[in-house]
Amino acid sequence: MNGTLVIARREFAAYFASPLAAVFIVLFLALSSALAFYLGGFFERGQADLQPFFAFHPWLYLFLVPAVGMRLWAEERKSGTLELLLTLPVTPWQAVLGKFLAGWALLGIALVLTVPMWWTVSWLGDPDHGVIVASYLGSWLLSGAMLAVGSALSALTRNQVVAFVVTVVVCFALMLAGHPLVQDAVQGWAPRDVIDAVAALSFLTHVQSIQRGVLDLRDVLFFLLSIAAWLCATVLILDAKKAG
Repeated sequence: MNGTLVIARREFAAYFASPLAAVFIVLFLALSSALAFYLGGFFERGQADLQPFFAFHPWLYLFLVPAVGMRLWAEERKSGTLELLLTLPVTPWQAVLGKFLAGWALLGIALVLTVPMWWTVSWLGDPDHGVIVASYLGSWLLSGAMLAVGSALSALTRNQVVAFVVTVVVCFALMLAGHPLVQDAVQGWAPRDVIDAVAALSFLTHVQSIQRGVLDLRDVLFFLLSIAAWLCATVLILDAKKAG
């Protein structure tokens, strides 16, 4: 765990040593607020809730989270520091988990900075605070799952642009796994069990369930297991690169 924390602190400091953290936070705050107010009809709805605000988070994450994830390993491979990192007295699991926690902490900070939206709604009316807390948790879990996807795909290439594009495509597919667009494509050749399994992988379905205030343990476990699975994939990829 000490190795994990050392890597996490190193990576977290690196985010703020470059413009990446500031750009990400400013873009997230500006876009999430603008979408909620102008497209979500925040005031026009006449309801004291943050539903229009959280509804756009999955689509913002689809482009912003891969921008954070693309540098996790692609930059290390491009600069030639990956081999040096893996020779340090830390295990691949500690390195992967440390980098992931640093990125997830950055995403968490961006979310925490949106709390004034919550204060605004509380001042304007009497919202269901339980639903808002659940929505924040769901949003953070979704961002973590997408970041874990980005971590694995970033480990596959030394090109950050390639890592970004592939992560966007994979996350988009996972988002819409339960949507008719994907279901119709699978339905023509796959048995019912496979179709149901694909639908169960939908990020969007699980996060929308949480955002309705239904904090089902199955949805939370889905995101935690997704994070664990993609981080395991990252470790396996790094081990393969190291052996090669």
